[in-house]
Amino acid sequence: MSSAPEHPWGRVDDEGNVYVRTADGERLIGQWAAGDPGEAYALYERRFAGLETEVDLLETRLKSGALSPDDAAKAITKVRADVTDAQAMGDLASLEARLDALEPLLEKHREERKAAKAAKQAEALTAKTRIVEEAEKLATGNDWKAGADRFRELLDEWKALARLDRATDDALWHRFSGARTTYTRRRKSHFGEQAQKREGAQKIKEKLIAEAEALSSSTDWGATAGKYRDLMTEWKAAGSAPRNVEDKLWKRFRAAQDAFFDARTTENEKLDAEFAENAVVKEALLVEAEALLPIKNLDAARKAMNDIADRWEAAGKVPRARISELEGRLRTVEQAVRAAGEQEWKRSDPEKSARADDMVSKLERAIEDIRADIAKAEAAGNTKKVKDLTENLKSREQFLDMARKAQADYS
Repeated sequence: MSSAPEHPWGRVDDEGNVYVRTADGERLIGQWAAGDPGEAYALYERRFAGLETEVDLLETRLKSGALSPDDAAKAITKVRADVTDAQAMGDLASLEARLDALEPLLEKHREERKAAKAAKQAEALTAKTRIVEEAEKLATGNDWKAGADRFRELLDEWKALARLDRATDDALWHRFSGARTTYTRRRKSHFGEQAQKREGAQKIKEKLIAEAEALSSSTDWGATAGKYRDLMTEWKAAGSAPRNVEDKLWKRFRAAQDAFFDARTTENEKLDAEFAENAVVKEALLVEAEALLPIKNLDAARKAMNDIADRWEAAGKVPRARISELEGRLRTVEQAVRAAGEQEWKRSDPEKSARADDMVSKLERAIEDIRADIAKAEAAGNTKKVKDLTENLKSREQFLDMARKAQADYS
């Protein structure tokens, strides 16, 4: 092999050995026995360029934060090993220096990552503590729908948060999980009780349906209508049956009621048609009764009302829709006759008349006595006594006038 030209970072000797120059001296990196040494330099220079590209890429990724500190450290170690044992020709020392320069940046990234992790964990601690406290509060509540939804939301929030140190994270998770378990057990117990109540309500309602269906053909209209009201009260008190049967039960219960009340309505309509003629008779009787108003002759009015009452009863029943109207008009006349009788009694009350007569007699005697006393006082020349007796006389005369008017009311 011909002697190779000198190269700034290495050489090829006459035996084809390829060396690279380093700060520690030459290092054998290969053999080149086939051809021009210049081609050997070109090969080993390309290898160096490849290493240089790796270092460039590593610098870019580390400075941009694309690599985590741990991944960056591994990458630096690998590239450094590649450079140290490189079968390449070039300024390997500069590559090692560039790798050394990445160490402070790597440490800076570690500190930043550490601070960011600490901040994230502090936020996670606050958030998880809040989640736990809310969960424990929810665990004591009875909002079974919204509470269950909220627990699912809290669990999703928990999963999205960073882990804390194991002891703290486990302690908080234990509280959160315990709250969920407590709530879930209470919720299951509640719905279990509800299910039992609904099953109990179903049995009660099935029994009520059987009673309602047995009554549906009854023609004892009044008593049976009362029983249906009682059954409805029991139905409402029974509570709700399971959702899948509640509507069916109600339809059966309602159908039994409808059958009875429809039949009663049909029967009442028949009776109303029969009673329509009775209403015509009673309307004519009301014309007679109302013609007595206002009461002028009490005895005649009483006699007429007794006769009307007898004929009223004999006329029979009227359609239900007219009962209130017709009975109300008759009561108005009856009350007028009764009021006239009461007024007549008050006017002719013997006891009150006697009291009025007695009062008039007493006042008349008292007035005669006062007049005699006045005459005596005048004869004696006692003007003061005359004056007092005269005033007393005027007062008694006024009372006598009032008493005579009252006496006239009872005569």
